[in-house]
Amino acid sequence: MVSLRKFIEKINTETGFTGDLRYDEPLALHTTFKVGGPADLWIRPEAACFLEYGASLLCQAKAASIPVFILGGGANVVVADQGIRGIVLDTGGWSGTCFAGEEAIIRSGTRIDTALETLAVHQRGGLEFLAGMPGSLGGALWMNARCYEKAVSEVLVAAAYLDEHFRRSLAPYKPEDYGYKKSPFQRREVLILSVRVRTSPRPEAAIRREMAHYHLDREQKGHYRFPSAGSAFKNNRDFGKPTGKIIDELGLRGLRIGGAAVAPWHGNIIINTGNARAQDIRALVRIITLHVKSARGIDLEPEICFVGDWPEEPPDG
Repeated sequence: MVSLRKFIEKINTETGFTGDLRYDEPLALHTTFKVGGPADLWIRPEAACFLEYGASLLCQAKAASIPVFILGGGANVVVADQGIRGIVLDTGGWSGTCFAGEEAIIRSGTRIDTALETLAVHQRGGLEFLAGMPGSLGGALWMNARCYEKAVSEVLVAAAYLDEHFRRSLAPYKPEDYGYKKSPFQRREVLILSVRVRTSPRPEAAIRREMAHYHLDREQKGHYRFPSAGSAFKNNRDFGKPTGKIIDELGLRGLRIGGAAVAPWHGNIIINTGNARAQDIRALVRIITLHVKSARGIDLEPEICFVGDWPEEPPDG
């Protein structure tokens, strides 16, 4: 830790860092599941220094073999109980939305509902389907978030990012690069900077009515009753029915390990009932996966990303 302190003090001095920095920061405070151990070092730079700081940090950390994990809104991750070694770079300070004609350019750390509020005020429609979804725009692009039969990629114009050589780059939308819950950024170690999307003129009242509709629908489906990450598993049209329905039919609603449980009202939502550990959630995902494979021959793919310092899993069987 002494070497990490010296490392970060040097970068902070060189870049004129402003923002928030904490050692041994519990990541349960920064994820929607409300679980996860400490980061050796958690940093949230302010917007004024984010670009220079991010490039310098990533470049020098790579040279020093110090791992860096990029954290957005924490909406689709489960951090190990042992935490994350190295540095967690939190993009939450890098937020804001501007407009170029009928397109909106949204910084990656911007919370989804914050961006939608800005679009509504400016009477720009097109992203209402994301209303009520936790997390950031950068995370939504990384996952190519999809809900209500529409995906982020369907409104995407381009994404700006820092590439593997820490240079600012632009990735115009190409349909072949995106799929169901898939984006090209999942295969690369880059830092998404902004998301440029198409919008269209629409009355503010109409935008807010649609946003309220989706918020209410999520609320009625129980998305906000307990800490969770929304859908735990991806849906696959080849299964013939939604994943939640398959889990329901196998009687797994309410299945519980420690403080983690399959939601009693929905088979594809795993919840933190109040005292869950990250390991409880991981074990529950594993049991569901094995049970569905045994009973139906279906390989479920978790939508949740498990990150951090995990113990080795036992072999299947």
